[in-house]
Amino acid sequence: MGHSVAAVWSNRSVLSVLVRRDLAVKYQQSVLGYLWSLIEPLTMALIYWFIFGLLFDTQIPGGGSYPMFIISGIFAWAWFNSAINESTSALTSQSLLVTTINMPREMFPLGKVLGRFAEYVAGLPILIGAAVVFDAQITWRTLVALPLAVILQFALLAGISLLLSAATVMLRDVERFVRLFVRILFYAAPIIYPLSKVYESQTLPEWAKRLYVADPLVGIFQLHHAAWFPDEFPSLRLLAFTVAGTLIVLTAGVLLFRRLEPSVLKEL
Repeated sequence: MGHSVAAVWSNRSVLSVLVRRDLAVKYQQSVLGYLWSLIEPLTMALIYWFIFGLLFDTQIPGGGSYPMFIISGIFAWAWFNSAINESTSALTSQSLLVTTINMPREMFPLGKVLGRFAEYVAGLPILIGAAVVFDAQITWRTLVALPLAVILQFALLAGISLLLSAATVMLRDVERFVRLFVRILFYAAPIIYPLSKVYESQTLPEWAKRLYVADPLVGIFQLHHAAWFPDEFPSLRLLAFTVAGTLIVLTAGVLLFRRLEPSVLKEL
Protein backbone atom coordinates (compact mmCIF):
# COMPACT_ATOMS: atom_id res chain seq x y z
CA MET A 1 0.00 0.00 0.00
CA GLY A 2 2.85 2.35 0.88
CA HIS A 3 4.45 1.61 -2.49
CA SER A 4 1.24 2.58 -4.31
CA VAL A 5 0.93 5.86 -2.41
CA ALA A 6 4.59 6.72 -3.04
CA ALA A 7 4.27 5.89 -6.76
CA VAL A 8 1.21 8.09 -7.19
CA TRP A 9 2.83 10.94 -5.27
CA SER A 10 6.00 10.82 -7.35
CA ASN A 11 3.85 11.09 -10.50
CA ARG A 12 1.51 13.79 -9.16
CA SER A 13 2.31 16.12 -12.06
CA VAL A 14 1.05 13.48 -14.49
CA LEU A 15 -2.04 13.02 -12.34
CA SER A 16 -2.66 16.75 -12.57
CA VAL A 17 -2.50 16.55 -16.36
CA LEU A 18 -5.00 13.67 -16.37
CA VAL A 19 -7.43 15.65 -14.24
CA ARG A 20 -7.17 18.79 -16.38
CA ARG A 21 -7.61 16.74 -19.56
CA ASP A 22 -10.63 14.97 -18.06
CA LEU A 23 -12.30 18.27 -17.17
CA ALA A 24 -11.50 19.81 -20.55
CA VAL A 25 -12.91 16.84 -22.47
CA LYS A 26 -16.02 16.66 -20.30
CA TYR A 27 -17.03 20.26 -20.95
CA GLN A 28 -15.41 21.04 -24.31
CA GLN A 29 -18.68 21.01 -26.29
CA SER A 30 -20.86 22.42 -23.54
CA VAL A 31 -22.07 26.02 -23.66
CA LEU A 32 -22.49 26.30 -19.88
CA GLY A 33 -19.31 24.33 -19.13
CA TYR A 34 -18.51 24.04 -15.43
CA LEU A 35 -21.86 25.59 -14.53
CA TRP A 36 -23.41 22.18 -15.13
CA SER A 37 -21.59 20.92 -12.02
CA LEU A 38 -23.61 23.51 -10.08
CA ILE A 39 -26.91 23.39 -11.95
CA GLU A 40 -27.46 19.64 -11.55
CA PRO A 41 -27.11 19.45 -7.73
CA LEU A 42 -29.10 22.67 -7.29
CA THR A 43 -31.92 21.22 -9.39
CA MET A 44 -31.89 18.03 -7.32
CA ALA A 45 -31.92 20.08 -4.11
CA LEU A 46 -34.94 22.04 -5.38
CA ILE A 47 -36.85 18.84 -6.18
CA TYR A 48 -36.17 17.24 -2.79
CA TRP A 49 -36.96 20.47 -0.96
CA PHE A 50 -40.34 20.59 -2.69
CA ILE A 51 -41.13 16.95 -1.86
CA PHE A 52 -39.74 16.60 1.66
CA GLY A 53 -39.63 20.23 2.75
CA LEU A 54 -42.99 21.50 1.52
CA LEU A 55 -45.13 18.39 1.12
CA PHE A 56 -43.81 16.38 4.10
CA ASP A 57 -42.66 19.36 6.20
CA THR A 58 -39.37 17.77 7.30
CA GLN A 59 -37.86 19.53 10.33
CA ILE A 60 -34.19 19.74 11.34
CA PRO A 61 -33.44 19.05 15.03
CA GLY A 62 -32.46 22.23 16.82
CA GLY A 63 -34.31 24.34 14.28
CA GLY A 64 -32.47 24.94 11.05
CA SER A 65 -33.09 25.65 7.40
CA TYR A 66 -34.10 22.49 5.56
CA PRO A 67 -33.06 23.93 2.15
CA MET A 68 -29.55 24.50 3.53
CA PHE A 69 -29.57 20.96 4.93
CA ILE A 70 -30.41 19.53 1.51
CA ILE A 71 -27.89 21.68 -0.38
CA SER A 72 -25.02 20.68 1.93
CA GLY A 73 -25.87 17.01 1.42
CA ILE A 74 -26.63 17.10 -2.31
CA PHE A 75 -23.38 18.85 -3.27
CA ALA A 76 -21.35 16.24 -1.40
CA TRP A 77 -23.45 13.47 -2.94
CA ALA A 78 -22.90 14.84 -6.46
CA TRP A 79 -19.16 14.37 -5.94
CA PHE A 80 -19.63 10.84 -4.62
CA ASN A 81 -22.13 9.78 -7.29
CA SER A 82 -20.16 11.11 -10.27
CA ALA A 83 -16.84 9.76 -9.02
CA ILE A 84 -18.23 6.26 -8.43
CA ASN A 85 -20.04 6.01 -11.75
CA GLU A 86 -17.11 7.33 -13.77
CA SER A 87 -14.49 5.26 -11.96
CA THR A 88 -16.05 2.04 -13.23
CA SER A 89 -14.89 2.91 -16.76
CA ALA A 90 -11.65 4.64 -15.72
CA LEU A 91 -9.52 1.81 -17.14
CA THR A 92 -11.70 0.45 -19.94
CA SER A 93 -12.25 3.89 -21.50
CA GLN A 94 -8.49 4.62 -21.49
CA SER A 95 -7.18 1.17 -22.28
CA LEU A 96 -4.58 2.43 -24.77
CA LEU A 97 -3.00 4.77 -22.22
CA VAL A 98 -3.23 2.16 -19.45
CA THR A 99 -1.38 -0.49 -21.45
CA THR A 100 1.23 1.64 -23.22
CA ILE A 101 2.34 4.36 -20.78
CA ASN A 102 4.66 3.41 -17.93
CA MET A 103 3.07 4.99 -14.88
CA PRO A 104 1.05 3.83 -11.86
CA ARG A 105 -2.32 2.60 -13.16
CA GLU A 106 -3.93 3.75 -9.90
CA MET A 107 -3.79 7.27 -11.26
CA PHE A 108 -6.58 6.65 -13.77
CA PRO A 109 -9.36 5.94 -11.24
CA LEU A 110 -7.89 8.46 -8.80
CA GLY A 111 -7.99 11.05 -11.58
CA LYS A 112 -11.77 10.59 -11.78
CA VAL A 113 -12.10 11.17 -8.05
CA LEU A 114 -9.94 14.29 -8.20
CA GLY A 115 -11.79 15.62 -11.24
CA ARG A 116 -15.14 15.37 -9.48
CA PHE A 117 -13.58 16.87 -6.36
CA ALA A 118 -12.63 19.91 -8.45
CA GLU A 119 -16.30 20.28 -9.35
CA TYR A 120 -17.22 20.05 -5.66
CA VAL A 121 -14.73 22.80 -4.84
CA ALA A 122 -16.29 24.93 -7.60
CA GLY A 123 -19.60 24.62 -5.73
CA LEU A 124 -18.24 25.80 -2.35
CA PRO A 125 -19.12 29.46 -3.08
CA ILE A 126 -22.71 28.31 -3.61
CA LEU A 127 -22.65 26.53 -0.24
CA ILE A 128 -21.24 29.58 1.50
CA GLY A 129 -23.79 31.85 -0.22
CA ALA A 130 -26.62 29.52 0.82
CA ALA A 131 -25.29 29.53 4.39
CA VAL A 132 -25.55 33.32 4.43
CA VAL A 133 -29.01 33.40 2.85
CA PHE A 134 -30.45 30.72 5.14
CA ASP A 135 -28.61 32.01 8.22
CA ALA A 136 -26.66 28.81 8.88
CA GLN A 137 -24.61 28.53 12.07
CA ILE A 138 -20.97 28.87 11.05
CA THR A 139 -18.80 28.08 14.09
CA TRP A 140 -15.43 26.55 14.88
CA ARG A 141 -17.02 23.19 14.14
CA THR A 142 -17.38 24.28 10.52
CA LEU A 143 -13.59 24.55 10.27
CA VAL A 144 -13.27 21.02 11.67
CA ALA A 145 -16.25 19.19 10.17
CA LEU A 146 -15.93 20.24 6.52
CA PRO A 147 -12.21 19.42 6.00
CA LEU A 148 -12.64 16.16 7.90
CA ALA A 149 -15.65 15.24 5.76
CA VAL A 150 -13.69 15.98 2.57
CA ILE A 151 -10.65 13.95 3.68
CA LEU A 152 -12.73 10.93 4.68
CA GLN A 153 -14.86 11.09 1.54
CA PHE A 154 -11.81 11.32 -0.69
CA ALA A 155 -10.20 8.33 1.05
CA LEU A 156 -13.41 6.31 0.77
CA LEU A 157 -13.84 7.20 -2.90
CA ALA A 158 -10.21 6.33 -3.61
CA GLY A 159 -10.66 2.84 -2.21
CA ILE A 160 -13.98 2.24 -3.97
CA SER A 161 -12.79 3.61 -7.33
CA LEU A 162 -9.66 1.47 -7.33
CA LEU A 163 -11.70 -1.64 -6.60
CA LEU A 164 -14.48 -0.90 -9.11
CA SER A 165 -12.20 0.16 -11.96
CA ALA A 166 -10.29 -3.12 -11.80
CA ALA A 167 -13.39 -5.26 -11.21
CA THR A 168 -15.17 -3.74 -14.23
CA VAL A 169 -12.39 -4.86 -16.56
CA MET A 170 -12.77 -8.43 -15.36
CA LEU A 171 -16.58 -8.40 -15.25
CA ARG A 172 -18.47 -5.76 -17.26
CA ASP A 173 -21.70 -6.37 -15.33
CA VAL A 174 -20.13 -4.47 -12.43
CA GLU A 175 -20.89 -1.16 -14.14
CA ARG A 176 -24.63 -1.86 -14.27
CA PHE A 177 -24.67 -3.18 -10.72
CA VAL A 178 -22.95 -0.03 -9.46
CA ARG A 179 -25.59 2.24 -10.99
CA LEU A 180 -28.27 0.34 -9.10
CA PHE A 181 -26.31 0.13 -5.86
CA VAL A 182 -25.53 3.86 -5.85
CA ARG A 183 -29.25 4.63 -5.95
CA ILE A 184 -29.70 2.51 -2.84
CA LEU A 185 -26.82 4.27 -1.10
CA PHE A 186 -28.44 7.65 -1.69
CA TYR A 187 -31.42 6.75 0.48
CA ALA A 188 -29.35 4.68 2.91
CA ALA A 189 -27.41 7.74 4.11
CA PRO A 190 -28.67 10.91 5.87
CA ILE A 191 -28.48 13.18 2.84
CA ILE A 192 -32.02 14.51 2.51
CA TYR A 193 -33.25 13.52 5.98
CA PRO A 194 -31.67 14.03 9.43
CA LEU A 195 -30.01 11.08 11.15
CA SER A 196 -32.31 11.54 14.13
CA LYS A 197 -35.14 10.12 11.99
CA VAL A 198 -33.33 6.79 12.00
CA TYR A 199 -32.48 6.83 15.71
CA GLU A 200 -36.04 7.76 16.68
CA SER A 201 -37.74 5.29 14.36
CA GLN A 202 -40.04 2.84 16.18
CA THR A 203 -40.33 0.48 13.20
CA LEU A 204 -36.64 -0.13 12.52
CA PRO A 205 -35.19 -3.00 14.61
CA GLU A 206 -32.05 -2.34 16.63
CA TRP A 207 -29.91 -4.57 14.44
CA ALA A 208 -30.91 -2.51 11.39
CA LYS A 209 -29.91 0.70 13.15
CA ARG A 210 -26.52 -0.76 14.08
CA LEU A 211 -26.01 -1.91 10.50
CA TYR A 212 -27.03 1.54 9.25
CA VAL A 213 -24.44 3.46 11.29
CA ALA A 214 -21.72 0.99 10.21
CA ASP A 215 -21.90 2.55 6.74
CA PRO A 216 -19.00 5.06 6.48
CA LEU A 217 -21.18 7.33 4.33
CA VAL A 218 -23.46 7.99 7.31
CA GLY A 219 -20.71 9.63 9.34
CA ILE A 220 -19.28 11.42 6.32
CA PHE A 221 -22.57 13.08 5.41
CA GLN A 222 -23.18 13.92 9.05
CA LEU A 223 -19.91 15.83 8.96
CA HIS A 224 -20.98 17.63 5.79
CA HIS A 225 -24.18 18.70 7.55
CA ALA A 226 -22.36 19.52 10.79
CA ALA A 227 -20.31 22.15 8.95
CA TRP A 228 -23.49 24.26 8.83
CA PHE A 229 -25.55 22.65 11.61
CA PRO A 230 -23.38 22.20 14.75
CA ASP A 231 -26.04 20.02 16.41
CA GLU A 232 -25.56 17.42 13.65
CA PHE A 233 -21.91 16.78 14.59
CA PRO A 234 -21.51 12.97 14.81
CA SER A 235 -20.86 11.24 18.11
CA LEU A 236 -17.43 9.83 18.84
CA ARG A 237 -18.84 6.33 18.34
CA LEU A 238 -20.20 7.17 14.90
CA LEU A 239 -16.98 8.99 14.00
CA ALA A 240 -14.94 5.93 15.01
CA PHE A 241 -17.13 3.69 12.82
CA THR A 242 -16.67 6.11 9.92
CA VAL A 243 -12.88 6.35 10.18
CA ALA A 244 -12.48 2.58 10.64
CA GLY A 245 -14.80 1.77 7.73
CA THR A 246 -13.08 4.27 5.46
CA LEU A 247 -9.62 2.89 6.23
CA ILE A 248 -10.81 -0.67 5.63
CA VAL A 249 -12.30 0.25 2.24
CA LEU A 250 -9.20 2.22 1.22
CA THR A 251 -6.83 -0.58 2.21
CA ALA A 252 -8.95 -3.21 0.47
CA GLY A 253 -9.15 -1.08 -2.68
CA VAL A 254 -5.39 -0.54 -2.90
CA LEU A 255 -4.48 -4.16 -2.18
CA LEU A 256 -7.08 -5.67 -4.52
CA PHE A 257 -6.12 -3.27 -7.31
CA ARG A 258 -2.48 -4.32 -7.02
CA ARG A 259 -3.46 -7.99 -7.04
CA LEU A 260 -5.76 -7.66 -10.04
CA GLU A 261 -3.44 -5.39 -12.04
CA PRO A 262 -1.66 -8.18 -14.02
CA SER A 263 -5.01 -9.75 -14.98
CA VAL A 264 -6.42 -6.33 -15.87
CA LEU A 265 -3.54 -5.59 -18.22
CA LYS A 266 -4.00 -8.94 -19.95
CA GLU A 267 -7.73 -8.35 -20.35
CA LEU A 268 -7.25 -4.84 -21.76
